Amino acid sequence: MFDLDLRSRKPIYEQLVDKMKELIITDILKSDEQLPSVRTLAQQLTINPNTIQRAYRELEAEGYIYSIKGKGSFVSPASVKATSEKLNKVKEELVKLLSEAMYLGMTMEQLQQMLSEIEEAVKGGSNDD
Repeated sequence: MFDLDLRSRKPIYEQLVDKMKELIITDILKSDEQLPSVRTLAQQLTINPNTIQRAYRELEAEGYIYSIKGKGSFVSPASVKATSEKLNKVKEELVKLLSEAMYLGMTMEQLQQMLSEIEEAVKGGSNDD
């Protein structure tokens, strides 16, 4: 489920957050689905439970998951307000990144090709029911 690169400069908790977001966005993890417990996931990945807890806290702060005391963590249903706020943040980041890519010489054709590949990957993830 999770491929972590222990040699990466990116912290393990950030890798976990990114992977969880990817699984939620591509609808592999469904709304209200329970996530593995901190202890279970730490044992499976052989990493410190505090690392898992930190990733879960960040995901909860960003609205991707919610916790129920004594029950565990679950995937949040996408709310309209939270989704539009996240979408605005993503758009701002995209403008910055795309502007930089074009400044560095990326062509519109290359951008369109990349968008097509991303669209196919996302569609592929959501059709794996």
